[in-house]
Amino acid sequence: MNPLILATPLFLLFELWQLVMSERYVGIKQIARNGDPRKLGLAEITAFFWSTAIILYWLWMLALLSSPFSRVHGLILLIVSIAGYSVRRNCGLKWVLVTLTLEGAIRIGLLVSLAGMAWRRL
Repeated sequence: MNPLILATPLFLLFELWQLVMSERYVGIKQIARNGDPRKLGLAEITAFFWSTAIILYWLWMLALLSSPFSRVHGLILLIVSIAGYSVRRNCGLKWVLVTLTLEGAIRIGLLVSLAGMAWRRL
């Protein structure tokens, strides 16, 4: 079994954190008052850790492709991330939250599935 799979719970927590942060910055309250999330001023330390985690997450997804055990999960995680990004780029602010939530839910499901497969293999 690929030792990279041991990082799955960390990225699962990161996905949950991303859902909370997306609700905070692009949530229903922001949409109701026509707030622009780019003008809210994300704290520098939060932006640093969020950006670093996203880069590590992408590298981890690419590394999952190297193992036959996790190849399918890594590929689908990458496809969902790329598709979600392309949809978010082309939709209005009101649909960004819906897209982020759906994309996050799919990725969380894939991470839970990967963790479950790894657990059964132990």
